[in-house]
Amino acid sequence: MEINKSNGGKNYLLILSLTALGVVYGDIGTSPLYAMRECFQGPFAVEPTPANIFGVLSLIFWSLLIVISLKYLLFILRADNHGEGGILALTALVISRKKIKSPEREEGEKRNHVARRGLVLIGIFGAALLYGDGMITPAISVLSAVEGLEIATPFFRPWIIPLTIAILILLFSIQNRGTGKVGAIFGPITLLWFLVIALLGVNYILQTPEILGALNPVYGLNFFIANSWRGFLVLGAVFLVVTGGEALYADMGHFGAKPIRLTWFALVLPSLLLNYFGQGGLLLRNPSAASNPFYSMSPEWALYPIVILATGATVIASQALISGAFSLTMQGVQLGYLPRLRITHTSARERGQIYVPTVNWILLLACIGLVIGFSSSSNLAAAYGVSVTATMGITTILFGVIVRRRWGWSLWLVIPFVTFFLLVDLAFLGANLTKILHGGWFPLLVGGILFTLMTTWKTGRRILEERIGETIIPLDELLLYDDKPDDLPVRVPGTAVFLTRDPQSVPPPLVRNLRHNKVLHERNILLTVLTTTAPLVRDKKRVKVERLGSGIWQVTLTYGFMQSPDVPRGLKEAHIQGVNWRHVTYFLGRESIVVTPRPGMAIWREHLFALMSRNTRSAASWFHIPPDQVVEIGARVEI
Repeated sequence: MEINKSNGGKNYLLILSLTALGVVYGDIGTSPLYAMRECFQGPFAVEPTPANIFGVLSLIFWSLLIVISLKYLLFILRADNHGEGGILALTALVISRKKIKSPEREEGEKRNHVARRGLVLIGIFGAALLYGDGMITPAISVLSAVEGLEIATPFFRPWIIPLTIAILILLFSIQNRGTGKVGAIFGPITLLWFLVIALLGVNYILQTPEILGALNPVYGLNFFIANSWRGFLVLGAVFLVVTGGEALYADMGHFGAKPIRLTWFALVLPSLLLNYFGQGGLLLRNPSAASNPFYSMSPEWALYPIVILATGATVIASQALISGAFSLTMQGVQLGYLPRLRITHTSARERGQIYVPTVNWILLLACIGLVIGFSSSSNLAAAYGVSVTATMGITTILFGVIVRRRWGWSLWLVIPFVTFFLLVDLAFLGANLTKILHGGWFPLLVGGILFTLMTTWKTGRRILEERIGETIIPLDELLLYDDKPDDLPVRVPGTAVFLTRDPQSVPPPLVRNLRHNKVLHERNILLTVLTTTAPLVRDKKRVKVERLGSGIWQVTLTYGFMQSPDVPRGLKEAHIQGVNWRHVTYFLGRESIVVTPRPGMAIWREHLFALMSRNTRSAASWFHIPPDQVVEIGARVEI
């Protein structure tokens, strides 16, 4: 949800922070439901002895401090792409280059091309992995909340999975209405959630104040020494406390870094630490509560209200991940890594509120399958974390490139900086790799499939453009008609708009129209729609118009990768005399892909690309062109 930032003052900052609370911190804020439990009850758990409890709490504290507070809040949030965050925005920063000012700089750019391409592929793989998290997060969050009913009475045990599925179906069914109407209550509910979990923790900290000694990092070090390999594997469960870091970075564009930092240090971090240390105090007094320490902290009279509140909080956390998947999809489409999909804007004012039906229903089916297949949040936790850790490591690498190339940090500063955070990321990744056989293969499989689709689409589009380029004619030949009266085609009244990817050549639809119909309109607009690596392009920089003569204009519309292109609206800003935009005819090309043994991609990838092309959203729909003004001219293209 994007907020209108025109107002100022402290009151506005507080309102913005409260709104950010519900969207940004829903995921990391619900981790206390299952993170501590998995350290002592998961497949690689340790016994809840005092030494282990102090050791685990020390690891949790320093993980939150290093990964979230230091890495993401203080450093990564500085790497914004014109205010937008997330791994695709970071990848776009790597793609973008400063203008070349000298032959030496140009030669350096050529040498760096291969390295840049490798970094982009790594970034795309990290983005693909996030979809796997988007499937697991709603499932594990809602399921862990509903499981609290089982603590109250065994009567609810058979109803845990059906109730979880019902909540998920309801959640995904209302996505087409947008988050605008319910967004106002996200913040207050999440605020209540953090206050409640803080109070639950304070109660047991007061009863066992010695638990605060776990702030000492020595306890974490001794934990590894005492438990050796098993202690290292417990890091896979400890990592669950920081899984919302990437979502935090991705949502930066909606609120800005300041409200996110303020909310974290003023409320979220203290509440989480109080709850985790409270769970530790409870386990010191009652080690048998390790089966579900969060709900065991609750007084019996408050159990049902807390289950209801936890369910609401997990639904909000799930909503944030679902919205993030929608935004990620739109960015992927605009950057050319995904085919055009139907994207609905659910708010006339908030550009961040979008709905992608295909992604929505795929996520729902995946969540239901995960709930049925894994049957408990503990089993899901065994699959959760592999892809997140990999994405966090990729973010660290890309950030290192950004601070070196764009910010000018010296190597002596970049190397130790990146090495420190990368060692932390790799430690968590190594501990989570053991989860692959326990279900961690699922997000990796999802990420691998999506990475294949994204790279196939990008490569296929490049090959397709090369094949089309073999048949196009230079723009200069079209402008020579005035010098060759005998070759001049028949002029017909009206205005025609021809979409083209290459502004230096004649659009293929125009070539086919001349070849078959032998006519040319009185006014012809050669339109190129560009998507930049910046997330937003202002309206005053949107349109570029150049009159070429012979009744031909060249128009370029430029959009950011977070914007939805609206061609009719953009063309109205071109101010071409004599054009009635309501009666313009848009000529679009529609290519039928023919798979051949020609050099390009593997045959199976060419078939995959052809399948994706047949199912992509039409250009007319994507560019918001009225269907009654469209003429499509098809062609068969061999790849």
